[in-house]
Amino acid sequence: MRILMGAQNCGFGPASVLVAVSRLLPGPERVFVGEGIAAEFARRNATAFDGVHELTDPYGNGAAFLDRLLENSDQVVSVMDADLVLRSVVARRPVVLVDCLFGFWRHHHSLARIRELCATLPRTSFAAARSHLAGLSPHERILAAHLLADHSVVQNFPGVSRRMAEFTEAGAEGVMHLTGPVVDLEGLREAKDGDPATGGPDYDLLINIGGFKNFLLDFEANDDYLRLIDRWIPDLLVDWPRFTRVLVCGGPYAGRRGGTHQVIGRRVDRRFLPQRELLPQVARTPHALIAPGLSALNEAALLDRLPLGLHEQHYAHTFTIRNLADTLFGCLAARFADVLPGLVLPEDDYAGTEALVSIAGRILKDDDLYARFRRTVNERIEQYLFLTSEQRHGGVAELRRVLDGPAAPSVIASILAAAG
Repeated sequence: MRILMGAQNCGFGPASVLVAVSRLLPGPERVFVGEGIAAEFARRNATAFDGVHELTDPYGNGAAFLDRLLENSDQVVSVMDADLVLRSVVARRPVVLVDCLFGFWRHHHSLARIRELCATLPRTSFAAARSHLAGLSPHERILAAHLLADHSVVQNFPGVSRRMAEFTEAGAEGVMHLTGPVVDLEGLREAKDGDPATGGPDYDLLINIGGFKNFLLDFEANDDYLRLIDRWIPDLLVDWPRFTRVLVCGGPYAGRRGGTHQVIGRRVDRRFLPQRELLPQVARTPHALIAPGLSALNEAALLDRLPLGLHEQHYAHTFTIRNLADTLFGCLAARFADVLPGLVLPEDDYAGTEALVSIAGRILKDDDLYARFRRTVNERIEQYLFLTSEQRHGGVAELRRVLDGPAAPSVIASILAAAG
């Protein structure tokens, strides 16, 4: 069996989930196809696939190549890539949609209306099908993809059960499966069981920025958040002398931001690590600050680590922290509202992210706001560092309860076994 696999080109979250899914399926031939940050992540974790194809023009010259890949595939797995689902439907290939943000997608059209559009979808060409759904927002197109897919695999999170019930009430015909964390379980086991580093951990502190790049954010544009982090790290080391070796990792550090630097006699390594090199660092490093993405959070919790959430890069991070507000992780997480009390973000993915970009820029350029940022981050770090072992273990157990669900490997394997 040949499985064609793709992920939404938006940060590392979707691509990391796809890598995790691919590693669960060692039997079939697994072929990645995608663009942008998703393709960068796939290349950096190429051992998860039997082939990696990067598209530079998926709606132009690359479309014919993608169609040939679909024609020569038996099954398609998409992680939140709505267009790949649509192409699969037009090509009459069975498709599984995996979604780690199912409760996040907002819709203005009713689910009944979206279902009606899916029921009348023309299947003569991808262009015709895409035109038919052109009135839907990007979030609504992902919900439509759930209605079009043969199977949907949705990762548990607060609000997911309610959304699944809404789909059932709207008459959804596809099979929907709830799972727990969709992560690289084998990689996590290896990281957890690996030999401890000689002489202790490699680092005192891990700062995981994640993929960063999405529909608005980029490494060289709308990057004030990254420049704010660049400004802050030397001050972090001044304020916290206990951190002598720091690993800063994520997509932005494959380029000019990467390398090893000495800051007031302390070592800072900036790296874009393959996932299976990062996980042992997560397991061993005593303290971690992370961009609050669900994949990184699930990985940390399954490694018995309670990280401290960094400020929001985009609107999905706001959604995550808000819905985990009753947990220790959510309570401790840093927020831009710490710096700008009373901050109200637009309840919209694009506009909310745009507002966060503007806020990061304001703090970067205003010394008074930056001083408040530095002070409030230190307050959060102090709370985090002085948690007892019991409190940390309790915080991890809390996250596991909230995010738990049926084992993803068995759910996905059973779907593909039945299809094959």
